[in-house]
Amino acid sequence: LLMAQMVFAERALLDRYLAAVQQVVNRHDILRTAFLWQELSVPVQVVWRQASLSVLELNLDPTDGPVREQLARRFNPRHYRLDLSQAPLLRFVVAQEEDGRWIVLQLLHHLIGDHTTLEIMHREVQAYLDGQEAGLPAPVPYRNLVAQARLGISEAGHTRFFSKMLGDVEEPTLPFGLTEVYRDGSQVTEFHQILPSALNARLRRQAKSLGVSLAALCHLAWAQVLSRTSGQEKVVFGTVLFGRMAVGEGADNGMGLFINTLPLRLDMDDTSVRNSAQIAHTRLAELLVNEHASLALAQKCSGVDSHIPLFSALLNYRHNDVSVTSEPLIEGIELLGAQERTNYPLVLSVEDFGESLGLTVQIARPFEPERICGYMQQTLESVAEALERATDMPVKELEVLPETERRLLLATWNETEATYPVEMCIHQLFERQAEQNPNATALVHEGDILSYTELNTRANRLAYQLIEQGIGVGQHVALQFERSVALVVAQLAVLKAGGVYVPIDSGLPDERKQGLIRDCAACLLITDKQADIPAELGVPLLCLTNEDEANSEQSGINPDVPRSGADCAYIMYTSGSSGTPKGVQVPHRAVSRLVINNGYADIGPDDRVAFMANPAFDASTFEIWAPLLNGGAVVLIDRNTLLTPAELVHALQTHGVTVMWLTVGLFNQLAVTLSPVLLQIKCLIVGGDALDPHVIREVLKANPPQQLLNGYGPTEGTTFTTTYAIQSVGQEATNIPIGRPIANTRVYLLNSAQQPVPLGSVGELYIGGDGVACGYFNRPELTAERFLADPFSDKPGARMYRSGDLARYLPDGNLEFLGRNDQQVKIRGFRIELGEIEVRLAAHPAVREATVRVLGDGQEKRLVAYIVTEANVVAEANIAEETHAIEKANEELANTLHTYLNAILPDYMVPAAFVRLDSFPLTPNGKLDRRALPMPDSEAFSRQVYAAPQGETEAVLAAIWSELLGMAQISRHDNFFTLGGHSLMAVRMIERLRQRGVTLAIRDLFQSPVLSTLAQTLGQHQAALIPANMITPDVTVITPAMLPLVDLTQADIDLIAGQVPDG
Repeated sequence: LLMAQMVFAERALLDRYLAAVQQVVNRHDILRTAFLWQELSVPVQVVWRQASLSVLELNLDPTDGPVREQLARRFNPRHYRLDLSQAPLLRFVVAQEEDGRWIVLQLLHHLIGDHTTLEIMHREVQAYLDGQEAGLPAPVPYRNLVAQARLGISEAGHTRFFSKMLGDVEEPTLPFGLTEVYRDGSQVTEFHQILPSALNARLRRQAKSLGVSLAALCHLAWAQVLSRTSGQEKVVFGTVLFGRMAVGEGADNGMGLFINTLPLRLDMDDTSVRNSAQIAHTRLAELLVNEHASLALAQKCSGVDSHIPLFSALLNYRHNDVSVTSEPLIEGIELLGAQERTNYPLVLSVEDFGESLGLTVQIARPFEPERICGYMQQTLESVAEALERATDMPVKELEVLPETERRLLLATWNETEATYPVEMCIHQLFERQAEQNPNATALVHEGDILSYTELNTRANRLAYQLIEQGIGVGQHVALQFERSVALVVAQLAVLKAGGVYVPIDSGLPDERKQGLIRDCAACLLITDKQADIPAELGVPLLCLTNEDEANSEQSGINPDVPRSGADCAYIMYTSGSSGTPKGVQVPHRAVSRLVINNGYADIGPDDRVAFMANPAFDASTFEIWAPLLNGGAVVLIDRNTLLTPAELVHALQTHGVTVMWLTVGLFNQLAVTLSPVLLQIKCLIVGGDALDPHVIREVLKANPPQQLLNGYGPTEGTTFTTTYAIQSVGQEATNIPIGRPIANTRVYLLNSAQQPVPLGSVGELYIGGDGVACGYFNRPELTAERFLADPFSDKPGARMYRSGDLARYLPDGNLEFLGRNDQQVKIRGFRIELGEIEVRLAAHPAVREATVRVLGDGQEKRLVAYIVTEANVVAEANIAEETHAIEKANEELANTLHTYLNAILPDYMVPAAFVRLDSFPLTPNGKLDRRALPMPDSEAFSRQVYAAPQGETEAVLAAIWSELLGMAQISRHDNFFTLGGHSLMAVRMIERLRQRGVTLAIRDLFQSPVLSTLAQTLGQHQAALIPANMITPDVTVITPAMLPLVDLTQADIDLIAGQVPDG
């Protein structure tokens, strides 16, 4: 709808105006046109011989607010709808203000007009008001104008053009991930601004100098804004075309809908700004020649599936006549403003007033239109500057972010500097605690308690022994221990000797252990008598015993080996995408910054921290060094205690644990069991994966710890990069932020060109600051790829780590984690994040945990969801002992979840199967083991009650579906898409049917996806013919022969005639 609001000084003037509008309606057939489709086989456009203007007069209560605001709310074009069966589709609403003036609301449906139509109507109404109607040109019938427009380029010509432009575009351009095209626009907000006059002049000057249109520069700038907000290099967006170029005679005075939206593709790559501007100009010129092609045809020429929007953003460049929009119609009439509804979630209108440029942005909430206007203005500034300097700057480097937002993202939200002992080593900080608090408890393991002096003494003894064996500065020593006192002694001893410790997981197969020891170039392996020592070790072995520790006479003196905070302290191995583990080299200062004055957890002498992590994983870094460098105590929890919930609760209570770190997988399993002990916990950190809002809500509701943190960080960033203090979780929450960077840590969200992405856009998370590791041991190429110079820091030699994680900033500065970029999958032309589906699933009341995998390759790709249900759901599913009853319960769960996701996610993000598990398989470090997830059985698919196919057609369809979907049994009530079918698979189905001599239109499949109803629609489709107009003014009865455009019976025609005044 196009809505305009006017003020009339007196009622007599209003009546004259409405009478003039009625005369204009009488002149133009398009203004007397209605649209009918109910009870008809096809929609039809009907021109009424007479159509009286609809004027609704309201008496409004002034206590409800100003009349103009009441009308704007009540008839908001984003909500209000006109009855398309009633002409004219031009309505007026009038109401009187308290001061006696009349407010008029004009509503025009887009089906019968565009902005040019309004301008023509404006001129003709003016002529009637001025008594100059005799000078108006003869009205041109709308059908004549359409017929002239279609005499241009053939459909084959359109196809060639769009295939050349869009043929290699395989992904849609979706800024901010906005996909909701063709919705009612009710969530759209709007902002308008005029560009600075100096910028307007610069752009016009450069356009003229380059020989391109100003519109080309605006389209180029908009493409860069969309590139930065979508992450796409091949940018496609809709541009609104005038549509009257090929109409010919009468175009200037013809009313009707001529504008057309077609895709424009511009690449934001290494091409210079100057050349890109010329490309944009040429493309727009070519597009104008093809302006009457259909959007559907253009999309078919791309590599994007036809049932996915090719774009979700528009640009509408309009040449506006200032006199039409600002000058009054006649004295006593004032135009207050205009508004229109859009079906797209992001629209930029550029209004070219000749001497100025206006920007109007409409965007779906929660995104702010003011911010988008700012991006556009900044990009236009960058375009002007690049052209003025005549540089060869690549177009992809055009700056989008205004300086205020750039400073916010890169500086303000990274103001994390805090004082900590940056130059000291881990063991030196521990020695300082031992000197200050010699008798304080350092380690607790069951009945054994070691003071700081005792622990330091034992570490010194071993350190001197290592020095005697030749271990020196920078040498690597492998440690193979379970959680134990000996492990902590060994770590301290290696550091005191100047070495680098390398923890090895005791549970690994021998071959894996040997590979790690070889890879890290260890000089020695230290273990204890309980350890499973690898055969064919290849390095010297030191097996610790109590007797070995008692031999040194220098145990009271700390070794003095020169080391600094920048030197490597340990190497921690993480899995690699290539299958070869990577050794992450972590410096001393990264650990110091993690645990001292860190900004998220104030740990002191009164704290006891549970040591529950595998020593070969980086959670142990926090659990050991956070207490020992702050005067607290480490409480060792052995494997059996950890895996026995009752014993774990007893140990935590007995030893007075105040700080805990748990992986999400372990936390979800232990949350209920730990409830009795959580009140004594001063700080509970949960991390390593996305938190489940439901579980967190339950913990907060029951016995919450004093502080509950969501901790995020890769090993390369030293355990924690960001944390988020969880105070509450709303019922609608589907995700929990990962928060802000901890002290002396920086984070950046960057695009593929390593430039900051706009606020709210998805970017890859880069980590800077003192927590960044030194690199990967003996992997120079991988180190150079992942550890980069930090261009946003003013510190010499600063580096940043490319994490591969995806996130976006929330408006309050907290980060929202969105998964891995290598977990990003392409389904039916869309790149999607599996994490988003997991979050939605986890929000369902029946689901406790959820994860999603992609199975299959190429066109056979399917999403499969794995579900751990709430206890009551599991119990209900297992009430019956019969296998059939359990399978039925699983099928019901699959149906329920499929229906639930269908209502909140696009169909391409709804899994084909839902596999229920009692619990998720975990890796040794407590994370989800995706490789151990089973393949889905038949009951995992959303199914209807089975009924065998009936008749030959249903049997043929069932056989094809079975082959394509990989399912043995297909019910006549099954839905093709619910079973995992999609548009790419539908094409293959149509081809299979064609080979059997059966024709199926793709639209029939989408309209009738259930097997039994689809079988009824199969058959040949008649092609429609384009007719001449055989209905003359003197015709009194319309027959089917007069309407070759549509397939109507005489009864249909009589029904239509009965709905039109005067037949």
